[in-house]
Amino acid sequence: MNKLIHIPEPTLLFGHSQSIEDPRDGLSLFGPFDPAQTFGVRYGVIGTKTGIRRFAEWVDKIQRPVVEEKPTRLRPPFPGFEAAFGIPFSPKPLVTIEFEESALMKHVLIGDRFKRVYETAGFFTERILEAIRTEEDKPTLWFIIAPEDVYKYCRPAQTVASELRIHAAGTMKPSEAHKLQKQPALFGEWNEAAVPYQYDPDFRNQIKGRLLSQSILTQVVRESTLAHREFLNKAGKPTRQLDKLQSEIAWNLGSAIYYKVGGRPWKLNGVRKGVCYVGLAYKRDEKNADPQAACCAAQMFLDSGDGVVFKGNVGPWMTGKRGHFHLTTNAAYQLLSQAIESYKSKHDGNPPEQLFVHGRVRFDEPEWNGFLEAAGKRTQVVGVKIDDADSFRLYREQGSMPVMRGVAWIQDSRSAYLWSRGFTPRLQTYPGKEVPSPLLVEVNRGEAPIETVLQDVLALTKLNYNSCRFADGVPVTLKFADAVGEVLVSGPAVPKAPLPFRHYI
Repeated sequence: MNKLIHIPEPTLLFGHSQSIEDPRDGLSLFGPFDPAQTFGVRYGVIGTKTGIRRFAEWVDKIQRPVVEEKPTRLRPPFPGFEAAFGIPFSPKPLVTIEFEESALMKHVLIGDRFKRVYETAGFFTERILEAIRTEEDKPTLWFIIAPEDVYKYCRPAQTVASELRIHAAGTMKPSEAHKLQKQPALFGEWNEAAVPYQYDPDFRNQIKGRLLSQSILTQVVRESTLAHREFLNKAGKPTRQLDKLQSEIAWNLGSAIYYKVGGRPWKLNGVRKGVCYVGLAYKRDEKNADPQAACCAAQMFLDSGDGVVFKGNVGPWMTGKRGHFHLTTNAAYQLLSQAIESYKSKHDGNPPEQLFVHGRVRFDEPEWNGFLEAAGKRTQVVGVKIDDADSFRLYREQGSMPVMRGVAWIQDSRSAYLWSRGFTPRLQTYPGKEVPSPLLVEVNRGEAPIETVLQDVLALTKLNYNSCRFADGVPVTLKFADAVGEVLVSGPAVPKAPLPFRHYI
């Protein structure tokens, strides 16, 4: 078998059971697939006085259509939040937490990056948790309006200029803090001083990770995203060129907000009943002294489109080859058992008929035996390796556009190249800058027709509720693998049941 085929563009389901290719078309014409809270977006907001003002003005702005003057792609402009999603989104929040920027900057400018990010994230999380304890109104979603200095200084590789830097007492080397984590000191203040070093110095991931145990949903938004024209350079021009992206920003944030408050904007059309997909995510645990230590998580996506994340144990999963991770038989059994039990809880105790496990490397014998043992006799398991084939290109014989999205070169009954990026007829263009490379898709374990696997992979590129793109280049089972892993290892383990996917995006 060696042939070139084209897989038709998967369609999505929207309100009134109507199907169409483009999420923006579907939401504009038919509304979301299922309703969220009918009383609207119940939310809290935390930020400076100016940040809260900018957020309120943005929410007021998206009550009406947001249209670019010269749109670059043939997609509908944002029609207004309630027009697109069918629920109100009032500019007035349930709970408002306002703080002075000067109080925040005492943490943002700390010289030590671990203490800087830990204290900055704590500045927000402590105030949110206090509001939840004391306020009668209970928001479903919290908007964290981050000043630009938080974005500038509270990411892993950032430093504070010496003239702005605030000295912090009680600092230590990360290696010393890791030792205290394993073997606490006799003096409690030493152990307390080591706590910031148990967290990755990334503001967004820490916010998400530190609120996981409380099941608090958040949406972090930069102030310059809300009001980019208020942030100017020396020439008087906006520091971020977002003039032509206002409708796109409204669409992307709108669909993420709607998903986080409990609704599904769309659903895959024609998904086979009883099928679910599990993507394995690995993240190297830099805080662990073992160089092979990594955290494994499974992201399960049901035929309904719902997603759930399951955390496995941190263990020596990294093999000798860089980027290759493999579970032991017992770890694989435990992880997939969690996913199957969760599926059964949502399907009247019935396990999935077919379970596709997506990974970036081939599954080895020990971990595959663990998967099979967890699945039992009622569930067919299929292992699929999906990886970028960056060194391979396919060109059209004529024309300036690349090959069409959905083209697949089937090498044999178990492997194929799939172009999940390419010329898209609905957009009448290719939404990319470089010649697109394909995905290499291999049925590594189990049995399934390669055409069916390719159709599934292409369809799963359209389940990213965190944006309103036409499609992504990789399936959602792997799209957020790194992001989920970073949240899960952003701090000490969270001893709580797995959470819906919306908590991690």
